[in-house]
Amino acid sequence: MNKLSATIITLNEEHRIEKCIRSLSFADEIVIVDSESSDRTVELAEKLGARVIQQAWLGYGKQKQFAVEKTTNQWVLCLDADEYLSDTLQQSIKDILSHPLYNAYQFPRRNRFMGRWLKHGEGYPDYSLRIFHKKYAHWSSDSIHEKVVTTENIGRLSGDLLHESEESIPQYLEKQNRYTTLQAQQMIASGRHSVITVLVKMLLSPLVRFIKFYLLRRGFLDGVPGLVHILIGCRNSFMKQKKSLW
Repeated sequence: MNKLSATIITLNEEHRIEKCIRSLSFADEIVIVDSESSDRTVELAEKLGARVIQQAWLGYGKQKQFAVEKTTNQWVLCLDADEYLSDTLQQSIKDILSHPLYNAYQFPRRNRFMGRWLKHGEGYPDYSLRIFHKKYAHWSSDSIHEKVVTTENIGRLSGDLLHESEESIPQYLEKQNRYTTLQAQQMIASGRHSVITVLVKMLLSPLVRFIKFYLLRRGFLDGVPGLVHILIGCRNSFMKQKKSLW
């Protein structure tokens, strides 16, 4: 069986880190890159057997790639501290490590929002590529909405990555506000936008997002949480465009 390293990036995650690490107990190595947490994150992680490395914040993509480069095995599984593996997904990963048919795999991520596991819309299946061979894939350098980059064919695993996407609506909105600011900064840095283009996207992208995820992908079946989730998403589509202008 191929050996597996797991990585997590952290900042003040004492309330969530234990569940994440315990779901990775089958990994041969767990590497945590911490951005100077002021709570008990590091203490709890080390007590659970993880190796902790301190690194000032580099941006999401670069921070995750830094963590990958600190691992000792060729196969790497990357999680955020607010995520953990379902039992089915743990078994799927163990199975492919014996005889991998691909060099990168994705699996569905299920989002918990307003106390409910979403089953439709943007909340599920939300496929994420998180396990790969280091020789054939790497994290992008994007400061926000980072992704694993590979030219390889991608396999798909069964079982869910469970994402506790918010602790409260105010906290969730605060996080989304930070994300849209980073997205706007990234858009400005790219230099590939005009005022007219941004204005059109500012008006149309929220509408397109609502139709795609709430209607076509049946987000309405998730009740009030599904409605609130898509409305915040549509607001994000508007705000990132607005912030790129002002």
